[in-house]
Amino acid sequence: MNLHDSGAADPRRWLVLAITASGLLLICVDITVLFIALPALTQALEATNSQRLWILNAYPIVVAGLLPGLGTLGDRYGHRRLFTAGLVVFGAASLSAAYAPTATLLIAARAGLGVGAAMMMPATLAIIRASFSDPRERSVALGLWGGVASAGMAAGPLVAGLLLTRFSWGSVFLINVPVVALALLGAWLAIPKRAAPGGPPWDITGSLQLLLVLTALMYAIKEPSRQDWSMLRLAAALLLAMTAFAFYWRGQRQRAQPLLDFTLFRLPDFGGAFSAACLGTTGAVGLELALSQYLQLVETRVPLAAALVLLPMSIAGFIAAPLAGRLLHRWPPRALGGGGFVLAAACAGTLAMLPATTSQPEWPRLLLLAGIGVGIGATVTFASAIIMNAAPPERAGMAASIEEVGFELGGALGVAVFGSIMTLAYAFSLQPMLTDTAVPAAVLDSFDEALRVAAALPAPEGALLRTAGAESFTAALRAVLLGVAVLWFTTGLVIGTGKKIRA
Repeated sequence: MNLHDSGAADPRRWLVLAITASGLLLICVDITVLFIALPALTQALEATNSQRLWILNAYPIVVAGLLPGLGTLGDRYGHRRLFTAGLVVFGAASLSAAYAPTATLLIAARAGLGVGAAMMMPATLAIIRASFSDPRERSVALGLWGGVASAGMAAGPLVAGLLLTRFSWGSVFLINVPVVALALLGAWLAIPKRAAPGGPPWDITGSLQLLLVLTALMYAIKEPSRQDWSMLRLAAALLLAMTAFAFYWRGQRQRAQPLLDFTLFRLPDFGGAFSAACLGTTGAVGLELALSQYLQLVETRVPLAAALVLLPMSIAGFIAAPLAGRLLHRWPPRALGGGGFVLAAACAGTLAMLPATTSQPEWPRLLLLAGIGVGIGATVTFASAIIMNAAPPERAGMAASIEEVGFELGGALGVAVFGSIMTLAYAFSLQPMLTDTAVPAAVLDSFDEALRVAAALPAPEGALLRTAGAESFTAALRAVLLGVAVLWFTTGLVIGTGKKIRA
């Protein structure tokens, strides 16, 4: 008899949580691991600015596009089966990425990683729900799940920093392979086989249409940040996104069981939790992307030293998320979710105001990053617990897919939106400093490009360009941090003052 169906507690439930969490850890680390490895990777593969964008964004865009369809596939054929298949795909794509000889092939491998992650992510939450029949234990388990998600995203830079001290950039992908092998063995031995709850067949047409919508939308968001940006390209991308979405919407209305069950959003708690998952990740990814580049390019820290600065955010998020799971039954969920966002916003805004000099003590920045980790760790648990407890058991895969779409869409938006803000603020600040110099306009594209140009100039001119670029990138970092603070504060205000949310 199925333990879950009989109401008995699964004696292997905590081991199952550890195994699924290992898969989740891989997925979340790969969202941010390239933030530290990007400078070395760019130099080794001679990647253009456009290729850099797609190396970062191919992964979360593919995940967000395929998650809804693959989540329903888990409902139909079994979440254990989908989880193990996803591990195999993720491991193979990791090998391909580690040895990719060109930026184009690396982008393709990153897309393959996205396919594997999209198979695993909804399965992890559905397996946890099936393994924990007691609501209080389930909240704690989801809190630990949220802690792993927060810690994985924040630990990505640290993993890269540690590996790059001795190995090439490909090691940030190769490290996935042994973890995949162990997780596969654990899944085969410990995760019980359960009858699939049933669900619609995979709507591959709808999945590809959704993927096209997201790809075109991210292209449109990033286009204005290019020095040679074109209104025609921007309009074409937006038109493509709207056309693909129109076809997607029309097709879904004709299906008895649509790819995304938008009726779940009629619950105020579900919509608020989805917003928390998406916008919390958007700000966290944007912050880490900008700060990790600043630490290496402006403060000239080696990758490991830059990653260590971000470590308090990882540790605090890992601790705060399961603690928030315990508090969900004691505090009003809206206070926990809204309060987490307000705390993170206050820390991000204060971080933007700190003096930009290496002579200042390090502890204020570390303390503020820890505060951000606490706030976002609490919001991740809030989102996961509310969404999974709101959905009926037969729609667990669908609910998990929608939540994970929120996380991955947030990751893609973080790179696209705050990456664009960073580029625009940098160029806006640097432009007036170049009026009396004869340097190419390409230095406005990125600080990396400015450093390459400065290395080829005579010493006095090169030093001036490096100084101007560092000042401009510092201004860009502040713009990103203030943007993140506004986003999080607004989200926290809406959640905290909205309708009552049930735990």
